[in-house]
Amino acid sequence: MAVADRTPATAPRRPVTEDDVKARRLAHALARSLAVDGIPDDLIATVEEVLSDRPGPAGPVRKLDNLLASIGLPARRRRSSTTMPLSAEDAARIAERFRRSTRLLLQIAPHRIASYPTEELRRLIVLRDLRPAPHQMLRYLRRYALVIVDLLDLMGDDMGDDEE
Repeated sequence: MAVADRTPATAPRRPVTEDDVKARRLAHALARSLAVDGIPDDLIATVEEVLSDRPGPAGPVRKLDNLLASIGLPARRRRSSTTMPLSAEDAARIAERFRRSTRLLLQIAPHRIASYPTEELRRLIVLRDLRPAPHQMLRYLRRYALVIVDLLDLMGDDMGDDEE
């Protein structure tokens, strides 16, 4: 086998037609339009639903809480150690909503963030492709929601905090 001494100066290229230029401009304009429209409210509501505590039954009242109440102070904030499991239907609905949102976020994030969010988009794609076991679904959805929140923070979306 002999190797030629010469190599091509340029790789063969397909000529760029006027239709190619128009298609690229249109795709760019549509992606920018999506970026300007913002994040749908139902995505934000779904993220808040997943990240809520979903508390179980209330725990026993402690003596310190009674003491704080007697001197006019609020009770200590307690974290519930139990969470109510998601129903299979709710988990499937939320997972599908996040997967659809991933497609949208992959399109608009590069137009709303100054530097390309490589790591956040990679995590989003990995989570989109995972199919966890039913007993791991709540943890999976919370992880997915946190990645979405990280990306929304980078994009400057305020997650609906316009009560100020």
